[in-house]
Amino acid sequence: MVTPLSTLIRTASHALHTEVRGSSFMGDLLGGKLGVDAYARYTEQLWFVYRALEETPPPASDPVAGPFTQPELLRLEGLERDLTHLRGAHWRSEVRALPATEAYAARVRECARDWPGGWVAHHYTRYLGDLSGGQIVRDTAEKTWGFDRKGEGVRFYVFEEIDNPAAFKRGYRDLLDALHADDLEKQRIVDECRRAFLMNMAVFEELGEEFSVPA
Repeated sequence: MVTPLSTLIRTASHALHTEVRGSSFMGDLLGGKLGVDAYARYTEQLWFVYRALEETPPPASDPVAGPFTQPELLRLEGLERDLTHLRGAHWRSEVRALPATEAYAARVRECARDWPGGWVAHHYTRYLGDLSGGQIVRDTAEKTWGFDRKGEGVRFYVFEEIDNPAAFKRGYRDLLDALHADDLEKQRIVDECRRAFLMNMAVFEELGEEFSVPA
């Protein structure tokens, strides 16, 4: 029996997903130990990654990546609204990417340009994470810093065009399972998902160095 690609990815990334959520920076952020500036700095890093994902994706006609270019997932506009709220109208001239973020965004662009399957791996890792664990960050931001639900500051986490996230995620996994790829290509995609998790962890590590909580 052939194991579905979505199952291969979920199994391979399970341990790394746990590590990401258990990072010191994310733990401190979700635990209310960090201020709103840490949340804003994290949002800056997301903007660089999502700009790489969304500004130059593979063409919609691409047989591998095309089905995944779904407009209801796009996050860049929401991130920019959040940064305007968090950093002010001139945030573009002030934000800076961490070295780990620069490497992450560069890899996303490389995949978008040269390898649609790799871009799908990054797409999956980011957007399905936003629909799942990302909502925990949203709830923390609303409770800790007083952002209104569906208000400015948390627009990134609001998927207004997705009424049923669970059903959407099932449909997304169906697209993964329908992807025309041989076993070697599937393994490459799984490995790229792992790489995406590790690159995300590297961003958290550098954020943790900026926003450490005294023991």
